[in-house]
Amino acid sequence: MTQSIPRTMRAAVLRETGAGLQIEELRTPRPRAGEVLLKVSACGLCHSDLHVLGGAIAFPLPCVLGHEVAGEIVAMGPANEHSGLAVGQRVAGAFLMPCGQCPACAAGRDDLCGPFFDLNRLKGQLYDGSTRLADLSGAPVAMYSMGGLAEYCVVPSTAATPVPESIDPVAGAILGCAAMTAYGAVRRGADLRHGETVAVVATGGVGSNIIQIARAFGARQVIAIDVADDKLAAARELGATDVVNSATADVREAVLALTGGRGVDVAFEALGRPQTWTSALEALRDGGRMIPIGLGAGVQAAAVEINRTVRRSQSIIGSYGARTRQDLPEVVRMAAEGSIRYADIVTRRLPLEQVAAGYALLRNGEIQGRAVVDLSL
Repeated sequence: MTQSIPRTMRAAVLRETGAGLQIEELRTPRPRAGEVLLKVSACGLCHSDLHVLGGAIAFPLPCVLGHEVAGEIVAMGPANEHSGLAVGQRVAGAFLMPCGQCPACAAGRDDLCGPFFDLNRLKGQLYDGSTRLADLSGAPVAMYSMGGLAEYCVVPSTAATPVPESIDPVAGAILGCAAMTAYGAVRRGADLRHGETVAVVATGGVGSNIIQIARAFGARQVIAIDVADDKLAAARELGATDVVNSATADVREAVLALTGGRGVDVAFEALGRPQTWTSALEALRDGGRMIPIGLGAGVQAAAVEINRTVRRSQSIIGSYGARTRQDLPEVVRMAAEGSIRYADIVTRRLPLEQVAAGYALLRNGEIQGRAVVDLSL
């Protein structure tokens, strides 16, 4: 079952690292078994994209980036009878697209899906070993997740969740990465308990969602840590009880002063830099858990004080995304009921033609919350 679909589409294509994105005409993709085709309404700009754009994370070229999308299903491939999806549904697409068949997926660990990492993240392909994207000559174009910076994209049905009409079709794009990653960190990585105390280091798109979700899970104190006062002011609006500007204050001293000399039960690190790792570890109490979420630029290392970690029984628990099939529907539910104020996090809406400028703003730290490409502009 399909709707009328054009032969070609506009997409933001990366052909050379460091050269930026160019808007090109590509062949409109078609879904295969267990996949759906979305007409994209919006796609978020994520900090991890910058690593691919700059070449710090190796990825096949040419490629189309964009891994948090919202859109409408306009075509379905075969083998979707039990997916619960249908043409005409509005959906959120998750960046972490589980194959649904590997041992990790069979165990419910979508976040550890082998084919996702081996095929999509290393080769820019879907799970039959090929991309769905091609230029007008038929030459293949790699997909970073679903390649959502385009008018249409193919998403495995395991990674698409229907959204109610109340969800904004543009701001709702961030549910599949920024919000889902935050939910996975709070619910899965930290296993946050009611009444615990939290620090959130870096309050961008993911960090802003962690603040809200931690409060929804019952955190009694949430300390936002960032280098920009405007971002800290926004964090207070989203539920942070306290803020620390790490550019002007010693993080450990400030957090100890705010927590009665103890430190926090859980510190989330949401940027992927050695400095933010240090800040998160310095915020921890004895027996605390540090949850790193941000991806580093290439192969980076962060220092960990061995004796403090051992003697103080502190834990470092990495968290990548979430368990898509279980967690994205819950994220959508929380957004629909207002527990996640996702629309407040989206502070810029750009047309596809301005996507390169949007990433430049993100690289310079000039985006508060999240920017999204709005395909209706």
